[in-house]
Amino acid sequence: MKAINIMIRKIFLIALFASIWSVGVHAQKNESIIKKIVDSGEFVFRAQTALPLSGTTRQLTSDYDLKVSKSAVISYLPFFGRAYSISYGATDGGFNFTSKDFDYSFASRQKGGWDISIKPKDVADFREFSLTISRNGYGTLQVMTNNRQPISFTGYIAPLK
Repeated sequence: MKAINIMIRKIFLIALFASIWSVGVHAQKNESIIKKIVDSGEFVFRAQTALPLSGTTRQLTSDYDLKVSKSAVISYLPFFGRAYSISYGATDGGFNFTSKDFDYSFASRQKGGWDISIKPKDVADFREFSLTISRNGYGTLQVMTNNRQPISFTGYIAPLK
């Protein structure tokens, strides 16, 4: 009986160490894939949650995203919050535009991950997308404009297809 108990403990420890090792290997693979995506400058940020400056957090049920490529930035994101001024006859309350003239910069963070700044030059009343990506691909997108309250989104990045 004692020998069976010792054998079960050994099997349990071997299984535990094997699972810990496989998680570490998977995390390293995932981090290298995310690094390649960020370095390429071509990815999609898929928003899952909106965090308006005032109001409650909103889970997004539709597909909202920010597509970034070397030639264009395509934004399809909602807006919840206060607008200080809008153009006459405006019917769209979100951030829906395509920019072909923009500044793109990124830097590695000290404890892993990346900070990406995208500044469209050809979109009126728009300042910056500031994207912070963790090593596992999840991130926070902060949207700053001239005439609306800032809003943040949480989500993840994926390769641009």
